[in-house]
Amino acid sequence: KLHGGRKGLCLVLSAPSGAGKSTLVARLRAEFPVFAYSISCTTRAPRPGEEDGVHYHFVSRETFLSRREAGFFAEWAEVPGNFYGTPREPVEQLIARGQDLLFDIDVQGALQLKQVFPQALYVFILPPSREVLEKRLRGRGTDAEDVIARRMQNALCELKQAGHFDYHIVNDDLEEAADEFMSLIAKNPA
Repeated sequence: KLHGGRKGLCLVLSAPSGAGKSTLVARLRAEFPVFAYSISCTTRAPRPGEEDGVHYHFVSRETFLSRREAGFFAEWAEVPGNFYGTPREPVEQLIARGQDLLFDIDVQGALQLKQVFPQALYVFILPPSREVLEKRLRGRGTDAEDVIARRMQNALCELKQAGHFDYHIVNDDLEEAADEFMSLIAKNPA
């Protein structure tokens, strides 16, 4: 997809927790290795299997806040007690070089990013139903009931933001959702 002289295509995927975004993003990254992947900074601890500089840049709260004040981030958000942010300069450099870029970002961050990079395509991943959303949140088996309730409330609030996105994909069946996303890419070659 890389062409001389053109700017990179930015695809921003966002979803409420439990919509299946991470699974879809993993599939898309395997299907489209030409896409660079925007790696966010976060103050949360790594989950099992996550590597610094691969999944996230794991930083201290103090480092994050210092960078935020210096204008380092294109967007940042505080999501259940932790900070997340997208470094601005690497994104601008990749786009300018014609590199296609995929963002996997929370709803709050995507809406901020839209102010900085309005030319990107903003895609909202929807769960097929509220019941499926709750089942997915419970299915992780790692969270206490109060955490699940808070995540469910956050997810329902985030679903109300879907209208701010350019495209919507319902993630009921992974194959269908991936196909729909691939057809979206084919229609928007940048």
